[in-house]
Amino acid sequence: MREATLLFELVSVAAARSTEGTALCAGREILNYGAMALRMEAFAAGALTLGLERSDRVAVYLDKRPETVVAAFGSSAAGAAFVPVNPVLKPDQVAHILRDCNARVLVTSEERLAPLLSLLAECPDLRHVIVAGSPFNATSHGHVAIHAWNDFADLPPRPGHRAIDTDVAAILYTSGSTGKPKGVVLSHRNMVAGAKSVATYLDNREDDVLLAVLPLSFDAGFSQLTTAFHAGARVVLLNYLLPRDVVNALVRERVTGITAVPPLYIQLCQVEWPQSISGHLRYFANTGGRMPQQTLRALRSRVPDAKPYLMYGLTEAFRSTYLPPEEVDRRPDSIGKAIPNAEILVLREDGTPCGPNEPGELVHRGALVGLGYWNDAGKTAERYRALPGRQSGLVLPEIAVFSGDTVRMDDEGFIYFVGRHDEMIKTSGYRVSPTEIEEVFYDAGDVAEVAAFGVPHPLLGQAIVAVVTAKQAALLSEASLAASCRNRLPAYMLPAVIDIRTGPLPRNANGKIDRRSLASEFQHRFDVIAGSVSERTVSS
Repeated sequence: MREATLLFELVSVAAARSTEGTALCAGREILNYGAMALRMEAFAAGALTLGLERSDRVAVYLDKRPETVVAAFGSSAAGAAFVPVNPVLKPDQVAHILRDCNARVLVTSEERLAPLLSLLAECPDLRHVIVAGSPFNATSHGHVAIHAWNDFADLPPRPGHRAIDTDVAAILYTSGSTGKPKGVVLSHRNMVAGAKSVATYLDNREDDVLLAVLPLSFDAGFSQLTTAFHAGARVVLLNYLLPRDVVNALVRERVTGITAVPPLYIQLCQVEWPQSISGHLRYFANTGGRMPQQTLRALRSRVPDAKPYLMYGLTEAFRSTYLPPEEVDRRPDSIGKAIPNAEILVLREDGTPCGPNEPGELVHRGALVGLGYWNDAGKTAERYRALPGRQSGLVLPEIAVFSGDTVRMDDEGFIYFVGRHDEMIKTSGYRVSPTEIEEVFYDAGDVAEVAAFGVPHPLLGQAIVAVVTAKQAALLSEASLAASCRNRLPAYMLPAVIDIRTGPLPRNANGKIDRRSLASEFQHRFDVIAGSVSERTVSS
C-alpha cells in the first residue's frame, strides 16, 4: 500500500485501505473514509470550475464541522493552498487575513458572511465565496460571486493541478510580535511528515478515536486531523461551550486520545469525570504552554492508565519536542526531546552549540521546517536562517527555524523552557500580539499611550494587562475602553486589567515603552487562593 506524500492523499490513501472506516463524527453526522474522499474530490472539482489556479489560497472561516475539513483537504486536492481562519476572530481580523494571503476563495457560513460583506471591497483578490450550511441563493456582492455549498456537493472528480511535496499546502496565521498576524507557509511535506512523526510517538492506530477540541486554525488542532487520517483513525469534531461538554464527549464517543491546552485541562479538572473514561482514554497530550503540576496530578488521578504527553511546538515547524510518558515523573518541567524526524539544537548568539544546562536559543531543523512567512521577507529572514556549522562542501545552505525561545538542555539531552526573546503574550494557548491590542486602544480615541503585556496567571498561563494614559485634558473611562475591546477583539485577547495613568509611560534605553518594567509591577497580581483565582489590588 502506497503512503501519502501530499496532504489530501492522507484521506485518499486511508480510503483505499478501508472505505468503510469512520473518518469524521460531528454531532449526528458521520462520514466514513470513502464518503470523505468523495466529498473532498467533489469540492476540488468545484473549486477548479471557479478557475482556481495552482497554489491559489482558499480561506476557510467556519467552526469545526465536516465542511471545514472537506474544504481544507479538497483545496489541497485541487492543487490550491488552504488558509484556516480562527472562527473566534472579528470581521476586521478576518479581512486582514484575506488581504494578506491574497485569498481567491472564501468558504464560510451565512451567519459569518453577513458582518463581512461590508469589508469584501477591501479584499481585491477575493473572487468567490462559498456558503456552507442551510440552502443559500447564489448571488454576488460587488466583485465577489457568492455560491451555495450544495452547488459543489455532487460534481464528478477531475484532476487537480499537479503538485509535489515541496509546494505550498497551507498558510496558518499566528500573531506576530510587531502587530498583525503573520501567515506561516507550510508545504505538503511539512504537514505529511508532521502527521507521520506525531502519529509515531503517540502510537496512533486505526482503532483510535481522537477528540478535536482545539481550533483547526492551530497547528496542534489541525494535527488531530492529519495524524488520525494517517493512521486511519476516527476524529470527533467538538465545538464546546462548557468543560462538561468535553467530558460528555469523552464518554459518549469512547475517546482514546485528546490534545488540549493547559487552561482547558485546568477547567476539566474542576468537573467530575465518570470512571468509565479511564477504561478507554489511552493518552492525553498537552501543548500551548506549561502544564501546571497540580493539574497534571489531577488528570492522572482521574485516568491513571492514560499516558501523559507533554509537548512543545512552533507553528513555523509544526511540532518540535515531546516528553515521553515514562519521563514525566522524573522531569515534569521538561519539554522533552526532538520528535521523530527532527533535530533540536540549543545555540548561542554566535551559532555555536551551548554546553549542558547553558541557556540558548531553540533551533529546529528537519522536514517540518516551514517555508517562511507569507508576504513578509523581513520576518522570514529573522526566523528562517541558514544553519551554521554545516558541511562546508554543501553549496546550498540548510534553512532552520530559530524559535526566539530560550531553553537549556541537560546532560541527557532533555530540554527545559526558560523564556521568550520577544514580547509575545501566551494566554489560553494562544500567542497574542501586544501591538494588535494596543491598536484597538489607540483607535478608541483620547489615548495618548498604551502598553499591553502578559503577566503570570495560574489558569491562563498569562493574563493580559493594558496600561493606558490619556491625551491632554481628556478623560478616559475603563468601562468605555473595555467596551471598545469587546467590540474589536475575541475573548482570549481581552485585557484582564485596564490601568489608566497620568503622564508618559516609562521608556527603555532605545526610547521604546518599557513593557518589562510595567509588567514587573503586576507580577503577583493574580494569586490562587483556596483553589480559586483572586486579584490583589495594585496601587497605580
